[in-house]
Amino acid sequence: MKERKRLLSIIGTVVFSIFSIAWLIPIVIIVMNSFKKKSFIQSIPFDWVTPETFAKFANYTAALRKYHLLDAVGWTVLITVGSVIVILICTSMCAWYITRVKSKVSKFIYLLCVFSMVVPFQMVMFTLSFTADRLHLNTPWGIIIVYLGFGAGLAVFMFCGFVKSIPVEIEEAALIDGASPLRAFFTIVLPIMKPTYISVGILETMWIWNDFLLPYLVLDTNKYKTISIVIQFMKGSYGRVDMGAIMAALVLAVIPVIVFYLACQKYIIKGVAAGAVKG
Repeated sequence: MKERKRLLSIIGTVVFSIFSIAWLIPIVIIVMNSFKKKSFIQSIPFDWVTPETFAKFANYTAALRKYHLLDAVGWTVLITVGSVIVILICTSMCAWYITRVKSKVSKFIYLLCVFSMVVPFQMVMFTLSFTADRLHLNTPWGIIIVYLGFGAGLAVFMFCGFVKSIPVEIEEAALIDGASPLRAFFTIVLPIMKPTYISVGILETMWIWNDFLLPYLVLDTNKYKTISIVIQFMKGSYGRVDMGAIMAALVLAVIPVIVFYLACQKYIIKGVAAGAVKG
């Protein structure tokens, strides 16, 4: 029996190691090509960088100066941070209300949030751009509201599951001591919800940072461009593509997300399990 378990453990380690290497290969190729001269990226994309093919930081300079990637990074950070903060605060309070207030209204709100998770984005994308223009949401500050609408479903679902595991007696004791409902939420409930806060924040951050379609439909691209939109605009007319700048931009776009995920990955499973199993 022990031999069998050991064999299965070895097989599992080998299989997952292969999957890990397969996941890393595309990233390694992108990083290598970001330091190559443009003429060598398409001709020898899988070869290592040599003194002959080494372009130093020319691709990164082109991405930052020619395509104003630094401005795009600033807008992307603003939209991502602002959207995640708004989603976390609003959806956690909504989930707390839904869980603690047992009424037809709270049940209806919860059903709407769950229903929004299964509605395909393609059903609303055709009218989204027109509506955003009419409501003046085509700015980095306005799109935060749009992200709140699309990201509320999953966040409310996870927060509701976690709030159900919090003893209501703790909040009742705070109310007896004179605390208002809002103060009880921010001083007692919110700190307890930290694991789910972190896991929801990670998932929403990765989604918003990498999103292309929603900013492209909503934002006024003549004034505001996210990283994904700038990368798309690097493809010129008549099929001309600046592969060097694209590779450099991809590296600059991927590194922050990978670092953020690796730093917080241990909270994802913990928060998802707390929000799903206990609910």
